[in-house]
Amino acid sequence: MRMSYLYLGLSIIFCLASCNIPKDVAAQPNTTTTVTTTSTAISTQKVEKPSHPKNIIFMVGDGMGITQITSGLYSNSNYLNLERIKHIGLHKSYAYDKLVTDSAAGATAFASGVKTYNGAIGVGPDTVAVQTILEEAEEKGMKTGLVATSSIVHATPASFIAHNKYRKNYEEIAADFLNTDIDYFVGGGTKFFERRETDERNLTEELTKKGYRMSNFFKEDLKDIKLNASEKFGFLTADDGAVPVAQGRDYLPLASTMGANHLNADNENGFFLMIESSQIDWGGHANDADWIISEMKEFDEVIGQILDFAEADGNTLVIITADHETGGFAINKESKMNELVTAFTTDYHTADLIPVFAYGPGAEAFGGIYENTAIYHKMRAAYGWPAKVKD
Repeated sequence: MRMSYLYLGLSIIFCLASCNIPKDVAAQPNTTTTVTTTSTAISTQKVEKPSHPKNIIFMVGDGMGITQITSGLYSNSNYLNLERIKHIGLHKSYAYDKLVTDSAAGATAFASGVKTYNGAIGVGPDTVAVQTILEEAEEKGMKTGLVATSSIVHATPASFIAHNKYRKNYEEIAADFLNTDIDYFVGGGTKFFERRETDERNLTEELTKKGYRMSNFFKEDLKDIKLNASEKFGFLTADDGAVPVAQGRDYLPLASTMGANHLNADNENGFFLMIESSQIDWGGHANDADWIISEMKEFDEVIGQILDFAEADGNTLVIITADHETGGFAINKESKMNELVTAFTTDYHTADLIPVFAYGPGAEAFGGIYENTAIYHKMRAAYGWPAKVKD
């Protein structure tokens, strides 16, 4: 009997040894496992995600607070493409000297990591120029781009490419485009480039001489343009700011995807692209809920297309946020799905915390609550650039 128990014990040990995968092999993250059938061998390999993105697409819904997002959601049968994003944080939007920021100070915080005064474009509180992430990307041989539904010299896009003590110095801001090597830009503002009041310069002609392919809405439709990967391109969509999407403006989805594809083509160094849906803010200033909702729904359409691009590319970090909330917008108790009853507390901005959505390599760094200036440092860290040393 004792011998029988011995044989039984040995049989169990032999079975366990031959059937179980050793723990040290099972724990290997990059182990290739091969399953063999009678006639076919299938090999599966774990694919490692890149630790740093090659590209960043930074998307700004100007004036887009939680209620603006909610209004778009509940006016779109309870769905937005933003729901595809799992990494979400909040930023503190206040300016250097005001609890309620404006777009210039907010965008300068994103672009340069500096809290500054309202109205400042790419300068600190002392009005001294501060380098932007777009300029840093250019220095590193990366491609860069800007897209906006305002004029391209309006506060948000301007803060990534220009340096000026006051946001409404539009002609001076336009001239700063000649001081960069931006590869792609689309937005309004033809008159600030071509029919200037402060001088007789024609910046479109100067950019053309510099090697840019320049065009505008007077000459051709953006959808008819085919770009070569090597050419720098600028397209002016309106004389000043573009009309609202509800009045026929339709270029933002195309300009955004065209920009991402153009900057990504034949590009080993990566790119930085800023896309702004400018007029969510304008609807807030006008206390016009329909304007907000139509712009929010279009912005979400663009978000969906950019997320599709990032998913297919696998090397692109997408960040979506706002500079501030506009209007003190609220959805009231009589509201129904797709039939909202809304109200406003102001025709200016508010000091609300602002959501930040991130998707792609490095997205996990954007969770939590932090200063708006931290977004600049998080983007630099995502690229793998060394931290800046404070003076």
